[in-house]
Amino acid sequence: MSKKQTGFWNTPLTGSLVKSPDVKLPEMLIGYFIGPFGALLSSGIFTSFLNKYFTDVLKLDTGFLSVLQLVSTLLIVAANLIVGQLIERTRVLAGKARPWVLLSALTLSVSSVLMFIVPFEGTAKMVWIAIAYNLYYAVAYPIYNTANSTLIPVSTRNSQQRGALASFTNVAGLGVMGVGSMIFPVLVSNVMKEDQHMWFLVMLGVAIFSALTIYLQFKFTRERVTEELLGEGSGAARVKTASMGEQLKAVTSEKWWWLIILFYLAFQCSGAMKNGSMSYFCQWVIGAAGTIDWGMAQTILAVLGAIPMAVAAAVVVPLANKLSKRVVVMVGMLVGVAGGIIAGLGGGQIVPVAIGVALKCLGSAPAAYLILAMLADVIDHIEFKSGIRTDGLTMSIYSSVMVAATPICNAIFMAMLGGSGYVAPPKDAAAAAAMTQSAAVQSTIGISYIWIETVAYAICAALMLLWTVERDLPAEQETIAQRKKQCKG
Repeated sequence: MSKKQTGFWNTPLTGSLVKSPDVKLPEMLIGYFIGPFGALLSSGIFTSFLNKYFTDVLKLDTGFLSVLQLVSTLLIVAANLIVGQLIERTRVLAGKARPWVLLSALTLSVSSVLMFIVPFEGTAKMVWIAIAYNLYYAVAYPIYNTANSTLIPVSTRNSQQRGALASFTNVAGLGVMGVGSMIFPVLVSNVMKEDQHMWFLVMLGVAIFSALTIYLQFKFTRERVTEELLGEGSGAARVKTASMGEQLKAVTSEKWWWLIILFYLAFQCSGAMKNGSMSYFCQWVIGAAGTIDWGMAQTILAVLGAIPMAVAAAVVVPLANKLSKRVVVMVGMLVGVAGGIIAGLGGGQIVPVAIGVALKCLGSAPAAYLILAMLADVIDHIEFKSGIRTDGLTMSIYSSVMVAATPICNAIFMAMLGGSGYVAPPKDAAAAAAMTQSAAVQSTIGISYIWIETVAYAICAALMLLWTVERDLPAEQETIAQRKKQCKG
């Protein structure tokens, strides 16, 4: 593409502010931390509190919520696959993922507030919630999350720089989870409570913040690999867009692709189960002792979990560059298993649970920070073997797992709660404060919050024993570069 493009994607409004051929700090900080943080903020809040909002504020039936989230999963997966292919076929000066990031500034921010308007009662309220829920999770979120995930492998071929970008992006994701589990619990328990109007005002502010930060992300990102494949400014041959069937054949025939997808499936789904049950655990297990406010208990657990992850953010990438992603992630998973056992044996007491949660979060840090870089390594390996890029399909599946894990696990958790006899607290504050749940409910919540993730981490550690794709990656990337030079000739 030697001819310079003009039009909408070459205006000051849509042009990238990133000009350097190498990834620099402003791109990392704004494009891969501040932007994703704002975009994912509503999701972080939803992960921790959407179930509680549905059951305790809107008083929706757990059976309805379980069915809604299971059925919605089909739409979510389909939407992610469709968006992935739309991204793969987008060819403009701005890249193939960045235009969809820009679109999501509108779709994600608008859809995130619809569940908090609810102008109806009865059956109409359930219909409204079903539509609003799917507009967010099956339309807006797939658009953003698939595009945001795709930015990592197309940002640069430098594996170390990709690792840093993946770390920044995942720190942003963990940051919003921290907001949802640290700041929001105190806000909910002391200010918002069951006041639907207050929930709407707070989420409206979050939506405006999201729109602004997503636009900043669009301006401070650049797709260097896409430019290379399109031949922007280099005279290289235009890359052929692989069909979905070709991409599917390339990825499903690659063992490393299956291994990393299975790893992420166990990691993400167990984390979604933990996050969805956290507020219930704090209120009905730790709070049952009556020695600490449940909102404060959740904040303490979140803070003690966030501190080791924040510390790990500074050392994970350097350690991975020195020891390999495989070793660092595997050791982290084993540390997480140890933390889960301590928390599980803590009997619902805040001190041992907090210690165990802190260790578990420390152990999860390498996987959380490096998963996108590991996926990018697999995509390069598949390009080396098959000659085609599979960013669109791989990242749509990654995004499907990320997004669908929450509703699936929430649906399972809602079904488990209903089956164990969970009773929603009454609106009267005094009566709600005096209320307790049965031993069966407390056991169900404990399994969901602690033990499911602990077992999953043990499985993930075993999978990492088999992970060796990065060993030959530098030579494979050099071969890819040689092919590009031959195309120029």
